[in-house]
Amino acid sequence: MVVGICKIRFAIRQSRSLKGKRQVLRRLKDRMKSRFNISVAEVDNHDYHQTADLGLAVAAADATHANSQIQSAVNFVSMEVEVLDVSTELVHL
Repeated sequence: MVVGICKIRFAIRQSRSLKGKRQVLRRLKDRMKSRFNISVAEVDNHDYHQTADLGLAVAAADATHANSQIQSAVNFVSMEVEVLDVSTELVHL
């Protein structure tokens, strides 16, 4: 079994408040969960209204599938918002 984990830092330039940021994050997380069947959570930068960090996790039978799911999700996010940083790791169990 392989667990793929990823942290994505991105900018939400149009957000003017934490409420606006939460709306963008909720929509983005819901779409990612349904489209890619991955776990998604806000993991950092909770108090900044124009920056967010999302953590992604996926469990798969092999590294190729886990990496593919993570990369597809990262590509999706990059089409929606301005991605500032991405870190990915595959853990073999």
